Amino acid sequence: MSKPKILVARAIFPEIIAYLEQHFEVYSNQADETWSKARLIEKLKGMDGAFTTGGDRIDAEVLAACPALKICANMPVGYNNFDLDAMTAAGVLATNAPDVLTETTADFGFALLMATARRITESEHFLRAGKWTQWSFDMFAGADIHGSTLGILGMGRIGQGIARRGAHGFGMKVIYHNRSRLDATLEAECKARYVSKEELLQTADHLVLVLPYSPASHHTMGAAELAMMKPTATLVNIARGGIVDDAALAAALRDRRIAAAGLDVFEGEPKVHPDLLTVPNVVLTPHIASATVPTRLAMARLAADNLIGFFRDKKPLTPLNPAVLATK
Repeated sequence: MSKPKILVARAIFPEIIAYLEQHFEVYSNQADETWSKARLIEKLKGMDGAFTTGGDRIDAEVLAACPALKICANMPVGYNNFDLDAMTAAGVLATNAPDVLTETTADFGFALLMATARRITESEHFLRAGKWTQWSFDMFAGADIHGSTLGILGMGRIGQGIARRGAHGFGMKVIYHNRSRLDATLEAECKARYVSKEELLQTADHLVLVLPYSPASHHTMGAAELAMMKPTATLVNIARGGIVDDAALAAALRDRRIAAAGLDVFEGEPKVHPDLLTVPNVVLTPHIASATVPTRLAMARLAADNLIGFFRDKKPLTPLNPAVLATK
């Protein structure tokens, strides 16, 4: 019996390719080419499944052109590259990789918060440019983290991880807003208090965004929301590009309407809004919040296991649209 055909759309760890090859006929993009939609369709035609990495858009047009496709397994936890409704309508299963990156991403979110509050990027650029010639009392004086108020917008697993780091590690007062309130036990574990979005924006000394992207969350932080923040506050986005209006944020940073920002995600990435590159009070990183070798390996392994489980016994580990399984 022939093995199912799997397309690996971007370069991944060689050991994961070898693992997949035990179960599938694998067609991989280890050259790590960036494909246009037309090229992706060309490569996907005749494939039974796909291993995707977040930049590969699977929508109605792609699905219509690739009727053999049965499953797309995303390596990241985020899946805004999937048109989930279209995939469900086409009977194509979608999976992602939750949980395995939670603590690593929370680590990075807190690191980005600290770098932003303490003006680490600004001060490093200053030093590298040879401008450090003497000490001064206010040289790169930033904001305290310990004892300050940490605001979290989006209180899923990663948000909770950041809350625990802030509350237990730095004695921060934690407030949060979410679509639904956490149960009392989780709130107690995170030492977090539920507030309205308005109170969150007005009160937080450091605001971290950890909510998923959807059309409803597009530009959740726009000019009006930024205007509600304290002029001394910082904003950190480790969620998804598009949640923040990057043009409005650049203007707020330039005019010092907020103190600083730390961004790991951007609208239209890998392109970055040019205005963000001209303001000094922002820390910029290229979507690396989950980037440790053990975590990226675990993410890739979970995506592979979703493919294996689906084709072996229709039991993928983390389905996003499990209703599709009932039709298989």
